[in-house]
Amino acid sequence: MKAYRAAILRFAPDREPHRAAVFEEDGLLVVGPDVNGTQVVQAVGPYRDLRDRFPAVALEHLPGRIIAPGFVDMHIHFPQANVIGSPADGLLPWLENYTFPEEKRFAAPEYSGQAATFFIAELLRNGVTTALAFATSHTESVDALFTEARRRRLRLITGLCLMDRNAPADVLNRAAPNGVADATEQSLIDSEALLQKWHGKGRLGYAITPRFAPSCSDAQLRGAGELAARYPDVWIQSHVAENKDEIKWARELFPQSRSYLSTYADFGLMRERAIYAHCIHFDDDDRALMRDTGTAAAVCPTSNLFLGSGFFDYASADRIGFQYGLASDVGGGTSFSPFHTMLAAYYVGREGQTKPGRSLAPQHLWWQHTAGAAQALGLDGQRGRPAVGNLQAGCEADFVVLNPQATPLLARRTASANSLDELLFAMIVLGDDRLVEKTVISQIL
Repeated sequence: MKAYRAAILRFAPDREPHRAAVFEEDGLLVVGPDVNGTQVVQAVGPYRDLRDRFPAVALEHLPGRIIAPGFVDMHIHFPQANVIGSPADGLLPWLENYTFPEEKRFAAPEYSGQAATFFIAELLRNGVTTALAFATSHTESVDALFTEARRRRLRLITGLCLMDRNAPADVLNRAAPNGVADATEQSLIDSEALLQKWHGKGRLGYAITPRFAPSCSDAQLRGAGELAARYPDVWIQSHVAENKDEIKWARELFPQSRSYLSTYADFGLMRERAIYAHCIHFDDDDRALMRDTGTAAAVCPTSNLFLGSGFFDYASADRIGFQYGLASDVGGGTSFSPFHTMLAAYYVGREGQTKPGRSLAPQHLWWQHTAGAAQALGLDGQRGRPAVGNLQAGCEADFVVLNPQATPLLARRTASANSLDELLFAMIVLGDDRLVEKTVISQIL
């Protein structure tokens, strides 16, 4: 076991997100192996209350530092690190001119391997310890990303990107080399093989991954739904209702569905552990469908602002009551940093011209990128599942060590904070990767 003394931030699971934060100015975090050998939180609380219980445990004292849960990124694209910051007129031109030309390079194992090394390192450098990520339509990219995540002990969920139409040929799924299966059938065969190879290995999970409905034929979506029914403990991930041109296109391709979102339900792709990125242009029937199926939204504010897609409606999401959490959506998103994402979410919440405006509390913003995102992913410790995104007893010991004096302006502003919300908000507004002094990952001994 090992103990850490510092200020400690965690979240009470029985409180509303806007007031869920628990902050110990002088706290003790004790980590050690559970019955399976995974490093978990053994005890957490005020130093004065816990110090005598663990006199023989090695102690690392971190004065002036804050220990907080590792961040959970609910939607990010592994192959898009090289296209971040590319100028475009909107989502569909951005895909055509930048994303697809880059993604075709991931058919090469060597390229996928070096990209995975950079990608995982960048997540950890920014304090992200759990991620739900897109790979490409090439099995090589999936193997490379899982391999590197396992080596670095990151809790990672990904899967083969399903797309058998409406994209350049070199980013579509490939037919079997011997011709016994076409691209659609082979993509489902490959998905199941990758699922069986990687799901549940260490801290890895598999996600059935239709890119978005317009890139998938009816047969491919139907097969994905059948695969999801056979493996109810894996994840599902895709995109929905991000852009009005995309919505119009989806409605033309699937006119029998009530809405773009309903298309996924019609093919059996909405349930718990199903995560849909964006969810901007919804009506209340869509929101109720999310709630009733247990499906969650990955809110991607930097991407939505960058591509001019629209604004996630927090007030309506809470009124209907479906789950959501924050995501970077690199490379449409403009930063790996959770602090940039939380600040952009604040901007999106405040926008009140196209939807009801809401001033999101700093605790709520932070919750969305940690405990709330973990809850939306089904990784909050319920029903015997792992718990991440928090530092309560039993949670996997993923955490970041933050230095609120990392820059002169941060040091000046955090020193004058008169409340926890002021402290958290100062770090959200002024923070970036420099704020993350160290990222500590749970490991299996």
